[in-house]
Amino acid sequence: MSALPENLFGIHTQALALWQRRADVLANNLANADTPGFLARDVDFRKALQAAGGTAGGNLPLATPDTGQIGNGQGAAPGQAPLEYRVPSQPTMDGNTVDTQVEQADFAGNTVHYQASLSFITAQISMLRTAITGGQG
Repeated sequence: MSALPENLFGIHTQALALWQRRADVLANNLANADTPGFLARDVDFRKALQAAGGTAGGNLPLATPDTGQIGNGQGAAPGQAPLEYRVPSQPTMDGNTVDTQVEQADFAGNTVHYQASLSFITAQISMLRTAITGGQG
């Protein structure tokens, strides 16, 4: 029997964790829209995915399953994506940089990306289930 690949779903599991992290950050921004001095934050998806070992930079990481092999450095954990401050489009008197319309639009777009990654993973599971059962089921 052949061994299963370590990650059957490719980059989508890391992307799913990053989309979840961004949803949490955007929800926090929206919750603090009226808090004086609150600075809106966001996750730079490309930088976070690249740090997690993705291919956003165009370079494929070296696959090294055993410790001690060349290039066995692991990227940053997807759940630990660094947060960056959002540049405000309109300054406010109280120092709050949350623009609720921008945050809501970003939250909606983030939801679409999350659903796309989740749909891909679901399709992969369905394909594996069909391969295992031989289409019987």
